[in-house]
Amino acid sequence: MSGTMTRVGLAGAGWVSQHHLDAWSHLRHRPHGRATVVAIADPDVSAARSRAAAYEIPSVYASVEAMLAGEELDAIDIAAPREAHAPICRMAAHHGLAILCQKPLAPTLAEAEALVADVEGLVRLMVHENWRFRPHYRRIHEWLRRGHLGDVRAVTMSILTSGLLPDERKQLPAIVRQPMFRTLERFLLMEVLIHHVDTLRFLLGPFKLRDAVLKKRCPATRGEDRVDLSLTTDAGAPVSVVGDFMAPGYPPDQFDRLEITGTRGMITLELNRLSLRGDIEEELVLDLPANYKASYAGAISHFVDRLSDGGAFETSPEDNLETLRIVEEAYERSRSWL
Repeated sequence: MSGTMTRVGLAGAGWVSQHHLDAWSHLRHRPHGRATVVAIADPDVSAARSRAAAYEIPSVYASVEAMLAGEELDAIDIAAPREAHAPICRMAAHHGLAILCQKPLAPTLAEAEALVADVEGLVRLMVHENWRFRPHYRRIHEWLRRGHLGDVRAVTMSILTSGLLPDERKQLPAIVRQPMFRTLERFLLMEVLIHHVDTLRFLLGPFKLRDAVLKKRCPATRGEDRVDLSLTTDAGAPVSVVGDFMAPGYPPDQFDRLEITGTRGMITLELNRLSLRGDIEEELVLDLPANYKASYAGAISHFVDRLSDGGAFETSPEDNLETLRIVEEAYERSRSWL
Protein backbone atom coordinates (compact mmCIF):
# COMPACT_ATOMS: atom_id res chain seq x y z
CA MET A 1 0.00 0.00 0.00
CA SER A 2 3.06 2.23 -0.15
CA GLY A 3 2.33 5.61 -1.74
CA THR A 4 -1.46 5.14 -1.89
CA MET A 5 -4.37 6.29 0.24
CA THR A 6 -5.53 3.35 2.35
CA ARG A 7 -9.32 2.96 2.14
CA VAL A 8 -10.76 1.90 5.49
CA GLY A 9 -14.13 0.61 6.60
CA LEU A 10 -15.08 1.12 10.25
CA ALA A 11 -17.15 -1.56 11.98
CA GLY A 12 -18.95 0.02 14.92
CA ALA A 13 -20.38 3.45 15.72
CA GLY A 14 -20.45 3.21 19.51
CA TRP A 15 -18.74 5.28 22.19
CA VAL A 16 -15.16 4.33 21.33
CA SER A 17 -15.57 4.97 17.59
CA GLN A 18 -15.18 8.73 18.07
CA HIS A 19 -11.59 8.22 19.23
CA HIS A 20 -10.83 5.92 16.30
CA LEU A 21 -12.25 8.47 13.89
CA ASP A 22 -10.30 11.35 15.41
CA ALA A 23 -7.11 9.38 14.74
CA TRP A 24 -8.12 8.41 11.19
CA SER A 25 -9.03 12.03 10.45
CA HIS A 26 -5.52 13.11 11.39
CA LEU A 27 -4.08 10.65 8.88
CA ARG A 28 -6.46 11.89 6.19
CA HIS A 29 -6.01 15.62 6.69
CA ARG A 30 -2.33 15.98 7.41
CA PRO A 31 -0.01 16.73 4.47
CA HIS A 32 0.35 13.75 2.17
CA GLY A 33 -2.78 12.01 3.43
CA ARG A 34 -2.24 8.32 4.02
CA ALA A 35 -5.59 6.79 4.99
CA THR A 36 -9.27 7.63 4.99
CA VAL A 37 -12.43 6.03 6.37
CA VAL A 38 -14.80 5.67 3.42
CA ALA A 39 -17.60 3.68 5.09
CA ILE A 40 -19.03 2.88 8.50
CA ALA A 41 -21.31 0.00 9.50
CA ASP A 42 -23.45 -0.46 12.60
CA PRO A 43 -26.86 -2.09 13.25
CA ASP A 44 -27.78 1.21 14.90
CA VAL A 45 -27.94 3.07 11.60
CA SER A 46 -28.78 6.38 13.28
CA ALA A 47 -25.55 6.20 15.28
CA ALA A 48 -23.61 5.33 12.13
CA ARG A 49 -25.18 8.25 10.26
CA SER A 50 -24.29 10.60 13.10
CA ARG A 51 -20.65 9.52 13.00
CA ALA A 52 -20.64 9.73 9.19
CA ALA A 53 -21.94 13.29 9.28
CA ALA A 54 -19.45 14.38 11.92
CA TYR A 55 -16.43 12.86 10.16
CA GLU A 56 -17.36 13.24 6.49
CA ILE A 57 -17.69 9.51 5.85
CA PRO A 58 -19.38 8.94 2.46
CA SER A 59 -21.18 5.64 3.06
CA VAL A 60 -23.25 4.14 5.87
CA TYR A 61 -24.33 0.51 6.19
CA ALA A 62 -26.53 -1.43 8.59
CA SER A 63 -24.18 -4.43 8.60
CA VAL A 64 -20.53 -5.25 8.06
CA GLU A 65 -21.58 -7.82 5.44
CA ALA A 66 -23.23 -5.08 3.38
CA MET A 67 -20.24 -2.79 3.78
CA LEU A 68 -17.80 -5.46 2.63
CA ALA A 69 -20.00 -6.28 -0.36
CA GLY A 70 -20.57 -2.67 -1.34
CA GLU A 71 -17.13 -1.08 -0.88
CA GLU A 72 -13.64 -1.49 -2.28
CA LEU A 73 -11.60 -1.45 0.91
CA ASP A 74 -7.97 -2.02 1.81
CA ALA A 75 -8.50 -2.45 5.55
CA ILE A 76 -11.12 -2.68 8.25
CA ASP A 77 -11.06 -1.14 11.72
CA ILE A 78 -13.18 -3.17 14.14
CA ALA A 79 -14.60 -1.10 17.00
CA ALA A 80 -17.63 -3.33 17.60
CA PRO A 81 -18.51 -5.22 20.83
CA ARG A 82 -16.08 -8.01 21.70
CA GLU A 83 -18.56 -10.78 20.80
CA ALA A 84 -18.50 -9.54 17.19
CA HIS A 85 -14.72 -9.36 16.83
CA ALA A 86 -14.02 -12.90 15.65
CA PRO A 87 -16.93 -13.12 13.15
CA ILE A 88 -16.03 -9.75 11.62
CA CYS A 89 -12.33 -10.68 11.46
CA ARG A 90 -13.19 -13.86 9.59
CA MET A 91 -15.41 -11.98 7.14
CA ALA A 92 -12.68 -9.40 6.54
CA ALA A 93 -10.08 -12.12 6.05
CA HIS A 94 -12.34 -13.76 3.45
CA HIS A 95 -12.30 -10.44 1.58
CA GLY A 96 -8.51 -10.19 1.87
CA LEU A 97 -8.51 -7.04 4.01
CA ALA A 98 -5.90 -5.95 6.52
CA ILE A 99 -7.50 -5.93 9.99
CA LEU A 100 -7.17 -3.65 12.99
CA CYS A 101 -9.27 -5.17 15.79
CA GLN A 102 -10.03 -3.64 19.16
CA LYS A 103 -8.95 -5.64 22.17
CA PRO A 104 -9.75 -8.28 23.22
CA LEU A 105 -9.61 -10.32 20.04
CA ALA A 106 -12.45 -12.46 21.40
CA PRO A 107 -14.39 -12.94 24.66
CA THR A 108 -12.19 -15.90 25.69
CA LEU A 109 -8.65 -17.08 25.11
CA ALA A 110 -9.83 -20.23 23.31
CA GLU A 111 -11.90 -18.20 20.83
CA ALA A 112 -8.99 -15.81 20.25
CA GLU A 113 -6.56 -18.67 19.63
CA ALA A 114 -8.96 -20.23 17.14
CA LEU A 115 -9.34 -16.91 15.33
CA VAL A 116 -5.59 -16.38 15.07
CA ALA A 117 -5.14 -19.89 13.68
CA ASP A 118 -7.91 -19.31 11.12
CA VAL A 119 -6.55 -16.06 9.67
CA GLU A 120 -2.83 -16.76 9.99
CA GLY A 121 -1.15 -16.36 6.62
CA LEU A 122 -4.28 -15.00 4.96
CA VAL A 123 -4.23 -11.32 5.93
CA ARG A 124 -2.40 -8.94 8.24
CA LEU A 125 -4.01 -8.59 11.67
CA MET A 126 -3.13 -6.12 14.42
CA VAL A 127 -4.80 -5.85 17.82
CA HIS A 128 -5.82 -2.29 18.74
CA GLU A 129 -4.27 -2.30 22.22
CA ASN A 130 -3.67 1.42 22.50
CA TRP A 131 -2.91 1.91 26.22
CA ARG A 132 0.80 1.26 25.75
CA PHE A 133 0.86 3.96 23.05
CA ARG A 134 0.15 6.71 25.59
CA PRO A 135 3.14 9.08 25.43
CA HIS A 136 3.92 8.77 29.14
CA TYR A 137 4.18 4.99 28.89
CA ARG A 138 6.47 5.36 25.87
CA ARG A 139 8.63 7.67 28.04
CA ILE A 140 8.70 5.13 30.89
CA HIS A 141 9.69 2.44 28.40
CA GLU A 142 12.57 4.62 27.23
CA TRP A 143 13.76 5.23 30.79
CA LEU A 144 13.75 1.49 31.46
CA ARG A 145 15.47 0.71 28.17
CA ARG A 146 18.24 3.17 29.03
CA GLY A 147 18.77 1.44 32.37
CA HIS A 148 17.95 4.47 34.53
CA LEU A 149 16.40 2.21 37.21
CA GLY A 150 18.95 -0.58 37.12
CA ASP A 151 17.33 -3.92 37.91
CA VAL A 152 13.59 -3.74 38.64
CA ARG A 153 12.85 -4.77 42.24
CA ALA A 154 9.08 -4.22 42.60
CA VAL A 155 6.10 -2.85 40.65
CA THR A 156 2.68 -1.65 41.80
CA MET A 157 -0.02 -0.54 39.37
CA SER A 158 -3.57 0.44 40.25
CA ILE A 159 -6.71 2.07 38.95
CA LEU A 160 -8.97 3.11 41.82
CA THR A 161 -12.21 4.98 41.17
CA SER A 162 -15.62 5.60 42.70
CA GLY A 163 -17.21 5.27 39.27
CA LEU A 164 -19.66 2.55 40.40
CA LEU A 165 -20.71 4.41 43.55
CA PRO A 166 -23.77 6.71 43.29
CA ASP A 167 -22.94 10.37 42.77
CA GLU A 168 -24.96 13.38 43.98
CA ARG A 169 -27.53 12.67 41.23
CA LYS A 170 -27.80 9.00 42.30
CA GLN A 171 -26.15 7.96 39.04
CA LEU A 172 -23.15 5.68 38.52
CA PRO A 173 -20.58 7.77 36.59
CA ALA A 174 -18.83 4.79 35.03
CA ILE A 175 -22.13 3.50 33.61
CA VAL A 176 -23.12 6.96 32.38
CA ARG A 177 -19.80 7.18 30.53
CA GLN A 178 -19.89 3.65 29.10
CA PRO A 179 -23.33 1.99 29.43
CA MET A 180 -22.09 -1.34 28.11
CA PHE A 181 -20.17 -1.83 31.39
CA ARG A 182 -23.53 -2.84 32.90
CA THR A 183 -23.92 -5.96 30.73
CA LEU A 184 -20.41 -7.42 30.64
CA GLU A 185 -20.03 -10.78 32.39
CA ARG A 186 -16.27 -10.30 32.29
CA PHE A 187 -16.03 -6.65 33.23
CA LEU A 188 -13.14 -5.02 35.07
CA LEU A 189 -10.33 -7.38 34.14
CA MET A 190 -11.27 -8.15 30.53
CA GLU A 191 -12.45 -4.64 29.65
CA VAL A 192 -10.17 -2.32 31.66
CA LEU A 193 -7.27 -4.00 33.45
CA ILE A 194 -6.37 -6.00 30.35
CA HIS A 195 -4.84 -2.68 29.20
CA HIS A 196 -2.68 -2.53 32.32
CA VAL A 197 -1.53 -6.12 32.02
CA ASP A 198 -0.56 -5.48 28.40
CA THR A 199 1.22 -2.21 29.26
CA LEU A 200 3.22 -3.89 32.02
CA ARG A 201 4.24 -6.62 29.59
CA PHE A 202 5.37 -3.88 27.19
CA LEU A 203 7.40 -2.22 29.94
CA LEU A 204 8.79 -5.22 31.80
CA GLY A 205 8.72 -8.18 29.44
CA PRO A 206 7.14 -11.56 30.23
CA PHE A 207 5.74 -12.36 33.65
CA LYS A 208 3.76 -15.08 35.36
CA LEU A 209 0.56 -14.99 37.37
CA ARG A 210 0.93 -16.13 40.97
CA ASP A 211 -2.49 -15.34 42.40
CA ALA A 212 -5.73 -13.62 41.42
CA VAL A 213 -8.80 -12.48 43.36
CA LEU A 214 -11.88 -11.10 41.59
CA LYS A 215 -14.87 -9.77 43.52
CA LYS A 216 -18.26 -8.27 42.70
CA ARG A 217 -20.21 -5.81 44.86
CA CYS A 218 -22.04 -3.50 42.48
CA PRO A 219 -25.66 -4.65 41.91
CA ALA A 220 -25.87 -2.66 38.65
CA THR A 221 -23.23 -4.72 36.82
CA ARG A 222 -22.94 -8.39 35.92
CA GLY A 223 -19.18 -8.77 36.14
CA GLU A 224 -16.42 -8.21 38.68
CA ASP A 225 -15.68 -4.69 39.95
CA ARG A 226 -12.55 -5.43 42.00
CA VAL A 227 -9.43 -7.24 40.83
CA ASP A 228 -6.19 -8.09 42.63
CA LEU A 229 -3.43 -9.73 40.60
CA SER A 230 -0.10 -10.91 41.94
CA LEU A 231 2.55 -11.57 39.30
CA THR A 232 6.31 -11.93 38.94
CA THR A 233 8.69 -10.91 36.19
CA ASP A 234 11.06 -13.44 34.65
CA ALA A 235 13.76 -12.04 36.96
CA GLY A 236 11.55 -12.65 40.01
CA ALA A 237 10.45 -9.08 40.79
CA PRO A 238 6.94 -8.92 42.34
CA VAL A 239 4.25 -7.11 40.36
CA SER A 240 0.91 -6.07 41.88
CA VAL A 241 -2.07 -4.94 39.78
CA VAL A 242 -5.15 -3.66 41.61
CA GLY A 243 -8.40 -2.33 40.20
CA ASP A 244 -11.46 -1.19 42.14
CA PHE A 245 -14.41 0.72 40.68
CA MET A 246 -16.13 1.05 44.08
CA ALA A 247 -13.36 2.83 45.98
CA PRO A 248 -14.76 5.50 48.34
CA GLY A 249 -12.81 8.73 48.48
CA TYR A 250 -11.42 8.42 44.96
CA PRO A 251 -12.74 10.49 42.04
CA PRO A 252 -15.17 8.91 39.56
CA ASP A 253 -12.64 9.49 36.79
CA GLN A 254 -10.13 6.77 35.97
CA PHE A 255 -6.46 7.46 36.65
CA ASP A 256 -3.52 5.07 36.45
CA ARG A 257 -1.11 4.91 39.35
CA LEU A 258 2.24 3.24 38.85
CA GLU A 259 5.38 2.81 40.93
CA ILE A 260 8.44 0.94 39.69
CA THR A 261 11.40 0.66 42.04
CA GLY A 262 14.81 -0.48 40.89
CA THR A 263 18.32 -0.85 42.19
CA ARG A 264 19.24 2.65 41.01
CA GLY A 265 16.03 4.65 41.12
CA MET A 266 12.24 4.87 41.06
CA ILE A 267 9.53 5.81 38.55
CA THR A 268 6.22 7.17 39.83
CA LEU A 269 3.05 7.98 37.89
CA GLU A 270 0.44 9.70 40.05
CA LEU A 271 -2.53 11.44 38.40
CA ASN A 272 -0.94 13.85 35.92
CA ARG A 273 2.62 13.74 37.26
CA LEU A 274 5.34 11.40 36.05
CA SER A 275 8.70 11.38 37.80
CA LEU A 276 12.04 9.61 37.57
CA ARG A 277 14.23 9.63 40.68
CA GLY A 278 17.76 8.31 40.94
CA ASP A 279 21.07 9.00 39.21
CA ILE A 280 19.05 10.88 36.59
CA GLU A 281 15.99 12.87 37.66
CA GLU A 282 13.11 14.11 35.56
CA GLU A 283 9.56 15.24 36.30
CA LEU A 284 6.77 15.81 33.80
CA VAL A 285 3.31 17.33 34.14
CA LEU A 286 1.09 15.39 31.76
CA ASP A 287 -1.82 16.50 29.63
CA LEU A 288 -3.82 13.33 30.21
CA PRO A 289 -6.71 14.09 27.82
CA ALA A 290 -4.21 14.83 25.06
CA ASN A 291 -2.27 11.66 25.86
CA TYR A 292 -5.48 9.65 25.74
CA LYS A 293 -6.17 10.88 22.22
CA ALA A 294 -2.53 10.36 21.29
CA SER A 295 -2.78 6.69 22.22
CA TYR A 296 -5.38 6.12 19.50
CA ALA A 297 -3.38 8.17 17.02
CA GLY A 298 -0.25 6.24 17.88
CA ALA A 299 -1.86 2.81 17.52
CA ILE A 300 -3.61 3.64 14.24
CA SER A 301 -0.55 5.34 12.75
CA HIS A 302 1.48 2.27 13.69
CA PHE A 303 -1.03 0.08 11.85
CA VAL A 304 -0.81 2.17 8.68
CA ASP A 305 2.99 2.45 8.89
CA ARG A 306 3.43 -1.30 9.15
CA LEU A 307 1.02 -1.92 6.28
CA SER A 308 3.16 0.45 4.24
CA ASP A 309 6.59 -0.92 5.11
CA GLY A 310 5.68 -4.55 5.78
CA GLY A 311 7.15 -4.48 9.28
CA ALA A 312 5.87 -6.41 12.29
CA PHE A 313 3.01 -5.05 14.37
CA GLU A 314 3.99 -4.25 17.95
CA THR A 315 0.62 -5.50 19.16
CA SER A 316 0.52 -8.56 16.94
CA PRO A 317 -2.01 -11.34 17.57
CA GLU A 318 0.77 -13.50 19.00
CA ASP A 319 1.78 -10.76 21.43
CA ASN A 320 -1.80 -10.10 22.46
CA LEU A 321 -2.45 -13.78 23.11
CA GLU A 322 0.20 -13.61 25.84
CA THR A 323 -1.83 -10.90 27.57
CA LEU A 324 -5.02 -12.91 27.11
CA ARG A 325 -3.39 -16.00 28.62
CA ILE A 326 -2.70 -14.10 31.84
CA VAL A 327 -6.24 -12.69 31.89
CA GLU A 328 -7.82 -16.09 31.22
CA GLU A 329 -5.73 -17.73 33.94
CA ALA A 330 -6.88 -15.06 36.39
CA TYR A 331 -10.53 -15.82 35.64
CA GLU A 332 -9.92 -19.56 35.99
CA ARG A 333 -8.16 -19.19 39.34
CA SER A 334 -10.75 -16.74 40.69
CA ARG A 335 -13.99 -18.37 39.64
CA SER A 336 -15.00 -19.24 43.20
CA TRP A 337 -14.70 -15.60 44.29
CA LEU A 338 -17.37 -14.24 41.95
